[in-house]
Amino acid sequence: MMQFFGCPVEYCKETLESMMYDLENRCPIYREVLGVVLLGLGFAGILIMTRKLKKVVKEDFGAFVDRFQLLPPPQPAPPKAPHPLTGLTFAVSDVFDIDGFVTGFGNLDWVRTHEAASRTSFVVSALVEGGATCVGKTVVDEMAYSINGENRHYGTPTNPAAPVRITGGSSSGAAVAVAANLVDFSLGIDTDGGVRVPAGYCGVIGFRPSYGSVSHMGIIPVSSSFDTVGWFAKDPNILRRVGHVLLQVPFSLQRNPRNIIIADDCFQLLKIPVDRVAQVVIKSTEKIFGRQALKHENLGDYLDSKVPSLKAFQSKKLNGEVKSSSIRSLTNVMQLVKRHEFKHIHEEWISSVKSTLNPVIAAQILKTLEMSDKEMENCNSIRNEMRVALNSLLKDDGILVIPTIADPPPKLGGKEILSEDYLSRAYSLLSLASVSGCCQVTVPLGFHGKCPVSVSFVARHGGDRFLLDTVQTMYASLQEQGDKAAESKLTANVVSRETSAEIAKEKGNQAFKDKQWQKAISFYTEAIKLYGNNATYYSNRAAAYLELGSFLQAEADCSAAINLDKKNVKAYLRRGTAREMLGYYKEAIEEVMVDCDGGSGGCDGKKWSEMVEVAVMRGGRR
Repeated sequence: MMQFFGCPVEYCKETLESMMYDLENRCPIYREVLGVVLLGLGFAGILIMTRKLKKVVKEDFGAFVDRFQLLPPPQPAPPKAPHPLTGLTFAVSDVFDIDGFVTGFGNLDWVRTHEAASRTSFVVSALVEGGATCVGKTVVDEMAYSINGENRHYGTPTNPAAPVRITGGSSSGAAVAVAANLVDFSLGIDTDGGVRVPAGYCGVIGFRPSYGSVSHMGIIPVSSSFDTVGWFAKDPNILRRVGHVLLQVPFSLQRNPRNIIIADDCFQLLKIPVDRVAQVVIKSTEKIFGRQALKHENLGDYLDSKVPSLKAFQSKKLNGEVKSSSIRSLTNVMQLVKRHEFKHIHEEWISSVKSTLNPVIAAQILKTLEMSDKEMENCNSIRNEMRVALNSLLKDDGILVIPTIADPPPKLGGKEILSEDYLSRAYSLLSLASVSGCCQVTVPLGFHGKCPVSVSFVARHGGDRFLLDTVQTMYASLQEQGDKAAESKLTANVVSRETSAEIAKEKGNQAFKDKQWQKAISFYTEAIKLYGNNATYYSNRAAAYLELGSFLQAEADCSAAINLDKKNVKAYLRRGTAREMLGYYKEAIEEVMVDCDGGSGGCDGKKWSEMVEVAVMRGGRR
């Protein structure tokens, strides 16, 4: 391979591409000047310039737009308690008004055409009054619209947890400021994932409160039906303290969840091994609350039955994925309403200023159709039904567990962030809290393949304090289990399939108890497909076949179970029953003899007599 100054030419090419991306996306002000300089410097100059550029870019990881200080009031004199947020620093996304500063909204044309704010946003003032110091404003996606974290006006912040990956958006700078330890906490806006996604991609905690629980005064809106003020922190205790100030909820005793509900179908969307996330939560729950707290739910099936208005938005099933169809349909509702409201709020400014918008935003606005009153009414019905459905599922003491986002953070400049599949998976999960208005928290779980991993907990609408308390209770255990999972040498796919098979078996057992034989067979079949070396799966399916009178299938399953486990007593007995019903009387009695003498390791005389008597009587009835 050719080399230049000891470096492969291919490396120099990659460096050039990386630097040109930086020039294009992080430092647009210097784009033309540096571009001219680069043409005359050659590869050596490129390497030098790249090093200089990285120092400029990474001084604050590109998180901040403005730096300033809003100082808290003096501490009250004893014996009064100090301010609850004393000693903490925070930053706010550039959608919150700060007296004397133009709220930039991620767009330089917006800054140019708007006056400085005359008062500070209510939530920012509340935090300062609570004892915290505000130290600046942070970058948001252009007009806070996307979930990618890229901004061509102010530059794209660097992800401290994975520098070659996107930060996620829209509140990218706020997440980066916390991840880089530049502040103790920060504020963002979450419409369709603006806090949850960057929290997951940057490896910090991100909280989206119940819709309407925190004031929106002094904040630029994106979509009034979904906008919420969210916050980031690394420490669950700080997250909770900030929540108590913003939510202004009355004091109550801390309660532990009675039900931790794993949304199994949602985890099937994950593009990393399911167990890297689900098993961490399961083991942590068992350790803290006991196994009885764990429940499993197919959320798509549940919503199908509880949200009837969603049928109007039911999309065609993708690749036969029936289970996730209703969840994916929520994406259509969320995106339709968001586009409609965003266009209604900002179309006049966009048309008058003729700002050159990000192509993604421009395309979304152009394809937005006017919604009829009936369509808007149906969307509102879905929102109400979703809230009722999740509140009913979770009640006052339940936590729904879902992935925050299905994919690892994509690489900077990659085309993946524009793909329909990526966005569909992402919004399928993000729409649950956005449409229902329930509260959700993103919790980091370490790394997988050098990328941050996270999980999300959802509580009923109004259950914010309960959710904050749950995070504080479980956080240390989740980190411990996450570290163990990351260090595990087990083959992730094998572990994942075996665990998924066990989940399917348990569902089959429940269906069997409910006398839903065909449904039980389906679950046992799913378990066998996932992990076909377990005799119990075949034996259990045989029992269901017997109930339906499918004796040939029952016999075949029992034979398969016996081949896997020669001491599976139930398989011998069930095969005997199957053969008896097929007319194999002699073989039926032989099965009893094998069971007592060979398969089970022997049985007493009384048991032998009873089993022979049953076999003879059954034969005689024919």
